[in-house]
Amino acid sequence: MTDKIAVEVAYATPAKQLILSLRVAVGTTVYEAAELSGIVNEFPDIKLSEAKMGLFGKSVRNPQDEVLREMDRVEIYRPLTIDPKVARANRATSAAKKVAADKETQNVAKKALDVKSTPDGKSTPDGKSTPDDK
Repeated sequence: MTDKIAVEVAYATPAKQLILSLRVAVGTTVYEAAELSGIVNEFPDIKLSEAKMGLFGKSVRNPQDEVLREMDRVEIYRPLTIDPKVARANRATSAAKKVAADKETQNVAKKALDVKSTPDGKSTPDGKSTPDDK
């Protein structure tokens, strides 16, 4: 058995993602691996003492106590900028508005196709002559 294990530390922003591979001593915690990786040099805004962390997408309750295993990937999570429920509601509202706008566009196009010309060139929605044509 070796006294070092291979792990990865990952962090991502909308503009940049980074996964660092490193070898750490057996018994290293999630938090210690994040510190040892030097990821804060690439992302100075990370406050490791406050950041939520996880292993392969599963949140770790206490990164200072969770011991790593071979090939674990430590993930450092960014704070949420909007509540997920609010974001979902915003997306639903936006999608509903888009559907309504698309439907309105289709209705306008359909009405334009339904307009028929009268023999004298005047148009009415039903194709009948206007009262002043008589």
